[in-house]
Amino acid sequence: MTLLPAPTPRPRRRAAEAAHDPTAPALRIRGLHVSYGERTALEDVTFDLPAGARLAVVGPNGAGKSTLLKAIAGILPCARGSIAVHGVAPEGHICIAYLPQRSDVDWRFPVTVVDAVMMGRTGRLGPLRRPKEPDRTIVQEALARVDLADRGSRRIGDLSGGEQQRMFLARAIAQEAEVVLLDEPLAGLDVSSQNEILVLLERLPKTTLLVALHDLGIAATRFDVLLLLRSRVLGFGRSADVLRPETLSAAYGGSLRMVKAENGVLVVHDTTCSGEDRCP
Repeated sequence: MTLLPAPTPRPRRRAAEAAHDPTAPALRIRGLHVSYGERTALEDVTFDLPAGARLAVVGPNGAGKSTLLKAIAGILPCARGSIAVHGVAPEGHICIAYLPQRSDVDWRFPVTVVDAVMMGRTGRLGPLRRPKEPDRTIVQEALARVDLADRGSRRIGDLSGGEQQRMFLARAIAQEAEVVLLDEPLAGLDVSSQNEILVLLERLPKTTLLVALHDLGIAATRFDVLLLLRSRVLGFGRSADVLRPETLSAAYGGSLRMVKAENGVLVVHDTTCSGEDRCP
């Protein structure tokens, strides 16, 4: 567990100076390998994602979903392969917002909601610069967009789980992020709070989304593209092309039960391992 993390690692240069290639996809990954010591977490991951796409990253616990998001954010180094965001390595941008799992954050950290959302402005402020009135206005507008305008002075630990996720989204909005990476944003939330988060994601304009999820039903019905992982890419594309019995069996093995339904295959996934990317 860590203190409230920065939106992304501090960029090597200002976002305004990181030129985007207009002919490149929002995300291009080629032959990506990531390891934890001797254990391979991701192997030969390759795919392109156009700007504005909404991608659900699915797979069993330990499949590499969190690892993939952290590698794209520049938090984890790549053993081999390449990642390009709008044609440029991720470290050259502040247009990438990484929203961690709530369990990875120390919610006792004494910071207010406004201060946490203002962290999204850090890269645009530059070193040793204090927020100015336009920055404060952007933060207040971001809080209003996620219905937290009246929670700004509260400590982050006093928020409900759904409000904490909405605060993270407000920080991404204040950052003016173009690529938003969300690691299990629906975990531990009730159905109503989950729907609130999903609606807010749908309202993010001109934003490329990569969302790690466990719920295959939500992934299939609420996202444009699915990426099915188990260290390697087992499927990429529309849900009908990815969530096939053979690919699901390859991904989940014995922890997956599939039941024939009137309109297709009803998937029942029994998660027997806790802790994303920590299972053998």
